[in-house]
Amino acid sequence: MKKILIITDDNSGITHKEAKALGIKIVRMPIIINGETYYEEETITTEKFYDVLPNTEDIKTSAPIMGDLMTLWQESLKTYDQVLFMPMSSGLTSSVNNAELLAKEFDGKIIVVDNHRISVTLKSAVYDAIHLIELGKSAEEIKIILEDKGINESFILIMVSTLKYLKRGGRITAATALIGQTIHLKPILRINGGKLDAYASTLGCKRGAICMIEGMDKALATQFKDVDYEKIRFSIAYTQDLDAAKRFREAIALHLGIKEEKIWLDPLSLSIGVHIGPGSLAIALSKIVD
Repeated sequence: MKKILIITDDNSGITHKEAKALGIKIVRMPIIINGETYYEEETITTEKFYDVLPNTEDIKTSAPIMGDLMTLWQESLKTYDQVLFMPMSSGLTSSVNNAELLAKEFDGKIIVVDNHRISVTLKSAVYDAIHLIELGKSAEEIKIILEDKGINESFILIMVSTLKYLKRGGRITAATALIGQTIHLKPILRINGGKLDAYASTLGCKRGAICMIEGMDKALATQFKDVDYEKIRFSIAYTQDLDAAKRFREAIALHLGIKEEKIWLDPLSLSIGVHIGPGSLAIALSKIVD
């Protein structure tokens, strides 16, 4: 049986410490501020990032540098037979296309997975991949399984405090952003693979949280119909406001009748924070692969 290493990017929210515990590796996505490149956990802290973000117009993210990725693959293949590379959705970054081109130089030793996942649903897919390796599945088999279940077995709603950052990144129109700011609505978006769709707008965070719970209920009654809660990873993700995230997790647990520990609670990566800003809150569901 071939020895397989999983590599994902930091969009997953997996920290270096978590990656070490899981036996995987993380490639960092560059954050470019005023022409200077920074990396989460390495050259910029979360606190510094959110200090800079509101007052900086020239801030963006980039796909991992191909030279760095190639070096990481080469080093990894000294110990492992194959690498299962799991970047964020191809619909939201060029990482997948770049990696697939680069992987052609490695004679089948690099298997790129494009399962259209992002953030905590990508983290969930990494856990699934670890489980599948433990079951003895090959890298090629894992790619097929994860890509087949990618979009259909995951669900994300995210409430943002402002549309300013999405507007700046070209994700929405200026007119839409202006509406959200003018009438103090809390926009709720649905992330579906490579698409970022408007889901609802509510007056205030409390109503927004209720709206997301209602959206989760709808997903459980349709997309996850007949799936036992034990087969679903529930996740709460946030930017900056941990207390709000904890309150939301408590409300979700009470609503579902499950223990809070059943629900993951993770800060969103800085590469996502660039686009959605501080004070964002998300609920995500992912079906666990058998």
